[in-house]
Amino acid sequence: MNRLILGTAGHIDHGKTALVRALTGVDTDRLKEEKARGITIELGFAELVLPEARLGVVDVPGHEAFVRAMVAGAAGMDLVLLVVASDEGVMPQTREHVAIVELLGVRQLVVALTKRDLVDEEWLELVRSDVEDLLEPTPYRGAVSVPTSATSELGMDELKEALALAAEAVQKSSGGDLVRLPLDRVFTIQGTGTVATGTLWSGTLAKGDRVRILPDDLDARVRGVQVHGREVEQATAGDRTAISLTGEGADRTAVGRGATLVSDPAWSPTWMLTARVRMLPDTAWKLEHNQRVRVHVGTAEVMARCALLESETIRAGGAGWVQLRLEEPVVARAHDRLVIRAYSPVATIGGGLIAEATPPKRTRIDDSVRAGLESLLEGDAGARVRAILELAGWHGAEVATFPVSTGLSLDELGPTLQALETQRDPRTAGRLFSAQITSQAEKRIVAAVTAAHAQDPLRPAISLAAVRTALPAWAAKGLADATIARLCEQTVLEMADGGVRLPRHVVALTQDQKAAANDLRALLAEAGLAPPFVDEFPASLKGRGDLWSLLKFLEGQGVVSPVADGYYVSTAELEKGIAAVREMLGGQSGLGPSAFREPLPVTRKHLIPLLNHLDGLGITMRSDEGRSVPQ
Repeated sequence: MNRLILGTAGHIDHGKTALVRALTGVDTDRLKEEKARGITIELGFAELVLPEARLGVVDVPGHEAFVRAMVAGAAGMDLVLLVVASDEGVMPQTREHVAIVELLGVRQLVVALTKRDLVDEEWLELVRSDVEDLLEPTPYRGAVSVPTSATSELGMDELKEALALAAEAVQKSSGGDLVRLPLDRVFTIQGTGTVATGTLWSGTLAKGDRVRILPDDLDARVRGVQVHGREVEQATAGDRTAISLTGEGADRTAVGRGATLVSDPAWSPTWMLTARVRMLPDTAWKLEHNQRVRVHVGTAEVMARCALLESETIRAGGAGWVQLRLEEPVVARAHDRLVIRAYSPVATIGGGLIAEATPPKRTRIDDSVRAGLESLLEGDAGARVRAILELAGWHGAEVATFPVSTGLSLDELGPTLQALETQRDPRTAGRLFSAQITSQAEKRIVAAVTAAHAQDPLRPAISLAAVRTALPAWAAKGLADATIARLCEQTVLEMADGGVRLPRHVVALTQDQKAAANDLRALLAEAGLAPPFVDEFPASLKGRGDLWSLLKFLEGQGVVSPVADGYYVSTAELEKGIAAVREMLGGQSGLGPSAFREPLPVTRKHLIPLLNHLDGLGITMRSDEGRSVPQ
């Protein structure tokens, strides 16, 4: 059975609550003040069971002072029951409520013409015509209207039939998704504790679940779950849900309407929203850059500044991309709808569809960014994921947040995520990158290795530290290493000597370099363990730009060995010295530097770094008592 949310809308005192009572048998005016004044101040709830659908009914207030509560109730509606009194017809809040439900993307609308018993047929037709004119420019053009009377229950069966037909046209919300429950009421019941209510927008919420209350990130546990007053083990998407909470998230002073209950770490509060905003065609307002407005998202209402991304003004009936800089954080998801109301005097002026729920700060957008944002709103699952990756650039996008950043349920996103898992694109710390960034990263790294080989042909491999600098400093950490690994898997590069190189790279000396290498061999072989330091080399060698490369080459050939900075010796001479140390001092301990003068006949200038080198090789072992030479 389809579980949907039916919300009422309409002007104050047009009979919404009486109509809900006639349909469901439930009086949704629950506050004493509501009883005394005869109007709905807060949201009221009931349940209407139809043959093929179970409707959670949200009775929203109609008075201007309570439009905030109306928007909180309309958020999450699947269909709306527009209530118009037959004796008064279309009124100001009727128009505003229709605008709000349209801006929030409510999919189906049925009209109830209440108080039918108070007017004649001719007057009723005039009211019906007014309603048709109101709905003509909206997606609800041609909506069924049913004359009713709550006192005599006239038209109740016909109204239920119309609601059943509208419910059939609404796609069922997916339970296979991340849990999100925007809270519209939080109160305390003696013996139960803190209770929060709302429409479960997505996912399945069960007794015992660990949850978080955002934006304050308070931990809590679900002690109990009710759906329309019935204790249940779990609630699914589309249910009007009441949950009792325990933990820090149960603090009634910290949690209220506008908070959101979630269970997955993919959700996070945001201070900015990028949205495509549309102004109402009949509003007297225009949206200007840096204008302060009221933004309704889910059940939250916050103040925000408008950063217009394309022009300086969006006029009545116009649309454009806007980044909303919020004064308080909210929880949102791509494809969420929002309502924008003027700061003062308060009036609904427009609404929008969120493309980026946690965006980078934007000022103006170019064609590529605009195309990415439009793909997020209009593309299929694959197109939305590609758009996220392209917009993320070198930072990459977290795969775990795709359900939030794309607005797709886990069920909808599943095939695309499976396809991503089979790809061998570079990824790091759960981040994925666009094909363009992947290609650029590969080209930059191969170019860097190629250039390094050209600059220093004698270097057998390029250090990883040097290769990493080929990517921008703002690239995601680990992207360079992930790209190098991918290139090595593809045999475009290969690992060697603690770095990477091109597979075709071969170290080859020129005739001049061969001559210089021979000179170095001879110099070091003749000097034994006390050769000149590099900065003391003869001018013919010291002045060469490739001197260090030649030394590195000879080291790779096993001809010379580095002892300390600028101190190279012949490998053969070093091996002779090691053999002498073992022969003369093997098994002895507590040795000072002077004890090594006989096997290592060098001055202190060379002896100390040479002994340190032998310590590193494990030939000697240093302690507080001196050095020892293992047998």
